[in-house]
Amino acid sequence: MKTAVALPAERDERWELAAQIGVEQAVVHPHMSEVDNGRRGDTPWEFDDLLRMKNAFEHVGLDVGVIEGGTPLTDVTRLGLDGRDEEIDRFCEFVRTMGRLDIPVLCYSWMTHFWWLRTSDQYPTRGGARTTAYDHDQMQRGPVPDVGEVTEEELWDSLEYFLERVVPVAEDAGVRLALHPDDPPLSPIRGVGRIVTSVEAYDRVMDLYPSEANGINFCQGNFAAMGVDVPDAIRHFGDDIVFVHYRDIEGDAERLVETWHDDGETDMVAAMEAYRDVGFDGPARPDHVPTTSVESNDTAGYEFRGRLFAIGYMRGLIDSVYGAT
Repeated sequence: MKTAVALPAERDERWELAAQIGVEQAVVHPHMSEVDNGRRGDTPWEFDDLLRMKNAFEHVGLDVGVIEGGTPLTDVTRLGLDGRDEEIDRFCEFVRTMGRLDIPVLCYSWMTHFWWLRTSDQYPTRGGARTTAYDHDQMQRGPVPDVGEVTEEELWDSLEYFLERVVPVAEDAGVRLALHPDDPPLSPIRGVGRIVTSVEAYDRVMDLYPSEANGINFCQGNFAAMGVDVPDAIRHFGDDIVFVHYRDIEGDAERLVETWHDDGETDMVAAMEAYRDVGFDGPARPDHVPTTSVESNDTAGYEFRGRLFAIGYMRGLIDSVYGAT
């Protein structure tokens, strides 16, 4: 397993901090930059831009292991609207560019209209830190978005259409696609369907286009919210796991609280042992950490001190579990 952390596309002090504490790979998050470059699906980089960014990370001592977000993929494609063929063509060209530069993993989601949802970013946790939480009853009281009916079968049809066109390109480029679960894994939310909500749903995704390039972003918090045994789910998917979000929660999909990595309900040692047992050697990054009392909470879940703690926690487990073999 390779330790990774989400970082902005533009260099700042977080790059050096990550390298100094032994992180191996950068997970480039364009939306963590000052300019929201790509979160809404515009093409974030041409070849030369991506080349310069990759080299800048390497000068600090970090490999770019994953592009997460910032891809030319919007609800036009997810909902099968006019223009999706052109958008898929842009997505495929971006995959080819990643392949030319040996960037191995592209993480994407099939959440439409809503991104990851929380009803609080000020929930008190250990020592007065603030964390994020979700209450489905509260969320459902909000207005239904003006997007028309979004059914699960429509989303399945559009995902199959997407995979049939993109996976062969990813195979040729040597890039692995990693599909993120819906967060929270519930459907519908305010009338909008969601489909990547269970182990069975992921089995269906893998069956839509069986390929090493069609893989899973195993976000532990979401699998815990699904009510499954996380180590068992890791062993179930095995080689299909491309990229890991190492995090934990208390509760379930209807009502959850994000926790410190050592303070949730999942046996994190057993999870690490499961990754070792299936031979996972890809990137794993901490995700959605509490905000410490000396931080602003401007980017709830992604302030850096909590992630420093999480990376140290992960590195200890990796050394202990993987080093035992």
